[in-house]
Amino acid sequence: MRLTHAADNAARVSIQSERKPIQAKGPDAPDAPDSRGQNPAGGEPPAYSSRQTPLTREERAPSTQPDTSRPAQRKRSRALLRALLHYGGSVLALALLFRFLPGRQVLHALAKLPALLWIAVLAGYLATHLLGVTKYRLMLNTTGAGLTYFQAARCYFAGLFGSLFLPSLIGGDLVRVTLAMRYGKTRAGVLLASFVDRTIDFAALVLLAATGALLAPSALEPETRRVFLWIGLAAIAGLAIVALLAVLIPFRRLSFRMRRRAVSLRRAGRSMIEKPRAALTALGIALASQLSFITLSIVLAEACGLRLLFRAWLFAWPIAKLSAAIPVTQGGIGVREAALAGLLVPFGAPPTLTVAAGLAWEAVVISGALLAGAFALGARRTARPA
Repeated sequence: MRLTHAADNAARVSIQSERKPIQAKGPDAPDAPDSRGQNPAGGEPPAYSSRQTPLTREERAPSTQPDTSRPAQRKRSRALLRALLHYGGSVLALALLFRFLPGRQVLHALAKLPALLWIAVLAGYLATHLLGVTKYRLMLNTTGAGLTYFQAARCYFAGLFGSLFLPSLIGGDLVRVTLAMRYGKTRAGVLLASFVDRTIDFAALVLLAATGALLAPSALEPETRRVFLWIGLAAIAGLAIVALLAVLIPFRRLSFRMRRRAVSLRRAGRSMIEKPRAALTALGIALASQLSFITLSIVLAEACGLRLLFRAWLFAWPIAKLSAAIPVTQGGIGVREAALAGLLVPFGAPPTLTVAAGLAWEAVVISGALLAGAFALGARRTARPA
């Protein structure tokens, strides 16, 4: 019993010694607390560093929340890598052009271009895009999106600006659709209208190229004409397959969410089918816009010293623009100039002058896209969603 009592006393003494605060030595040391735990000087009792609160069950359990920082970093790195590849592709394409062509002659042809004429072509380029805004709004409101002209203009010019930083010409359509969904009453209508609008643009380019090929058959070889014929037939067959799949898809077997989206798309499609004049009007506007772009390009080319028949441009220019839709370079820079130079060779065009005219037009496109981005940024407060 005495041993047990002595052990208890020893344990109490050790616990009290551990809880006893360490007092500083010297004349400035604070007074020790009394038996009630209060400081004689009137201060608060000292906090003992050895005392710790126990952890709760939630704190002891490991965190089950997923780490979203790594996927975000991967997406950023992939986007950066894609941008570098596309910009690198444009630089490589231009470097190859200047490698196989005399660069001094290209720069000399560009030096002939008057600055005021280039500014006038830039103004005409932006004015032609106003026709594109009208066409885009017509397609949107045909499906029931209900956008004002100012809202449609902001979406359109934002997409034009986005084409500078996204691959090919289709990259800007993603920006345009994303912004239009904020203003539109139906997202399905915005998606369908944007798809039909871009399809009409491609159809207008194909029609112009086919017309140019028919007007200048002597400059094209029989094999080339056959290639264009097969391309046209393949495009028609593709559209027929898409229409057939849209009719034969068993929507009842789809999930409720997919059926809901399909119903929205079907309603938007029916509203567009009920207004065939809108599609024909949009096709007419697209043809007028592309002809205006071709005319402006001819003005720049003649200022650089390149003079060709209109039918040659009518054939080569639309195909060169379609080649820019290939997601190899940034905004089709470099690919469009190379394609235009190759297509105009059968018509007797020197490649140096063709590349010079193409670079002058590329400067117009880039400057117009920058001005379009400034407009889209400045109109964000005015064109608010209803």
